[in-house]
Amino acid sequence: MKKIIALLTIAGVMTFGTSTIMFAQDADPDITAADTTAVVEEVAAEETVEMQAAPEKPQTFHEVLKEKFIEGGPEFMGIVLLTLIFGLAISIERIIYLTLSTTNTKKLLSSIESALESDDGVDKAKEICRTTRGPVASIFYQGLMRYDSGVEEVEKSIVSYGSVITGRLESGVSWISLFIALAPMLGFMGTVIGMIQAFDDIAAAGDISPVVVATGIKVALLTTVFGLIVAVILQIFYNYIISKIDNLVNDMEDSTITFMDIINKYAKK
Repeated sequence: MKKIIALLTIAGVMTFGTSTIMFAQDADPDITAADTTAVVEEVAAEETVEMQAAPEKPQTFHEVLKEKFIEGGPEFMGIVLLTLIFGLAISIERIIYLTLSTTNTKKLLSSIESALESDDGVDKAKEICRTTRGPVASIFYQGLMRYDSGVEEVEKSIVSYGSVITGRLESGVSWISLFIALAPMLGFMGTVIGMIQAFDDIAAAGDISPVVVATGIKVALLTTVFGLIVAVILQIFYNYIISKIDNLVNDMEDSTITFMDIINKYAKK
């Protein structure tokens, strides 16, 4: 692209310079064609030197990353890219789901306790749980559905449904761990295959000079680098998701204990 711009610049300068010189020739008949050609060549030479002396614009990180990705070859680099895309898609979905599952349990428990103090307290408490977002409210609702069957039935229902909710929270996390393990393995496989190709090039050339193997080894190592980058990115998301799941589960367990205390308190009345 820079060469094309330089040629267009030179052509423009030559056109402009020629027209200027031709105008000067019309004004001054003593100027010869040889003088015109010399002036044009001098101007073109100056422009070329200026273009060559101009410093090249440094590449951005995105441009370098794209260039190295293309150099790695489409066979394994494409598969590594797919692991990153699928892993990020599942991670983002899990983060959104877990964020929406967060509930203000203290406010919810206070509302349930206030509802149970009234005459039709169980129905009001059910309505509160039904209209509250999050797994904690769903667990409380299941317990209130068996309020008339006794405290033991409420506790069994909460424990059983709590296991179901925990499974929903952890859904898809195993796929993220799979992509974390798969990305560097694919990179290493690409490296091994690239090294084999490099040795094939040595055998074909009958020479072990660095020029013969440098390109093959470079391409082979790029697959490993990108595989490790993908694994690192997904590992960060994985740990964040696991921490959110642990916080939600701990919150469910703590709030469930308080909920059972409230149920015991009003069940005896």
